[in-house]
Amino acid sequence: MGTSRLAVALDVQDRDDAVAAAALLRGHVDIVKVGLELFISAGPGLVRELADDGWAVFLDLKLHDIPATVAGAVRSAASLGVEFMTLHTGGGAKMMEAAAAARGDAGFPRLLGVTVLTSLDDAQLEQVGMPGGAQRGVMRLAELARASGCDGVVSSPHEVAAIKASCGAEFLAVSPGIRPAGAALNDQARIATPADAVRAGADVLVVGRPIMNAPDPAAAADAIRDEMEGVDDSES
Repeated sequence: MGTSRLAVALDVQDRDDAVAAAALLRGHVDIVKVGLELFISAGPGLVRELADDGWAVFLDLKLHDIPATVAGAVRSAASLGVEFMTLHTGGGAKMMEAAAAARGDAGFPRLLGVTVLTSLDDAQLEQVGMPGGAQRGVMRLAELARASGCDGVVSSPHEVAAIKASCGAEFLAVSPGIRPAGAALNDQARIATPADAVRAGADVLVVGRPIMNAPDPAAAADAIRDEMEGVDDSES
């Protein structure tokens, strides 16, 4: 089992709060994730600032558009020094292939296909035309993402072991929906503890509110990392 990395979702509203949170969490997390709310507020300048400050930046915009538009967005993200970037697998093979080609020889940002949002349960998936449950949908989309040139996918920890078995150990599995024991579920439906996610083989664990809303975010991050590192290789 490789060493899993911990990403914090900087779910704040402006640049100053994001920079302050990143400074507080330096040495406690490995990656900072910039999502839609923060990106719309602070823009690409913040992304470049975080990357220039030595952070591995995960730009989580879940791109879903025509191939040419997505390819252009990926080129722009590469110029900002982004390490990871998300796009919706529902955009199809041609869109993902265009995104992968747009990176050129550098191979960055590493592209992560969003499969099934961890806020959706099987009943909700049925409503949006995806019968058969989350596991089936995730596997189909993960295999499409791999064939289309993505470096990995975003999925709940529940599907990680199956993704690794089907797509290979080097295919990245990034898991949100991580909740330490006793933490509030918020709007997540398919969750797991940090230890369970590591046991499943997740390469990156994404944690937002359990860290950001904690009285001591650094201590909360350390507790999650301790749980991650406490998983013995023989358990994986």
